[in-house]
Amino acid sequence: MAEDAARSFEDLVVWQRAHQFVLATYRLTQGFPKSEVYGLSSQFRRAAVSVAANIAEGFRKRGQADKLRFFNIAQGSIEECRYYLILTRDLEYGDGADALAVLQETSRLLVSYCRRIAAPA
Repeated sequence: MAEDAARSFEDLVVWQRAHQFVLATYRLTQGFPKSEVYGLSSQFRRAAVSVAANIAEGFRKRGQADKLRFFNIAQGSIEECRYYLILTRDLEYGDGADALAVLQETSRLLVSYCRRIAAPA
């Protein structure tokens, strides 16, 4: 759905996928060792929430530069989450394949969304 047709951030497919990623992250991190509650689990969840939250916040910004700044922060959080998925795999804390698939889709959609916003009118 194009931003001009969206009434709220919840209407954006990119936000919907980001939210699905947050839910997948919470499910995945529930299985982490208790010793990671204040470590990887907390950091991973915070970064995942940052993706969806920055898309939501950027949605209401009026200026192109402001919007793109929030979406760029979301892109940074996507890369942070990508690393946490690698670490999760390497520490053998769980199978993040499903979460990775949603994260990759979110990333692709966000890049496309940013291109549309940055395109000259």
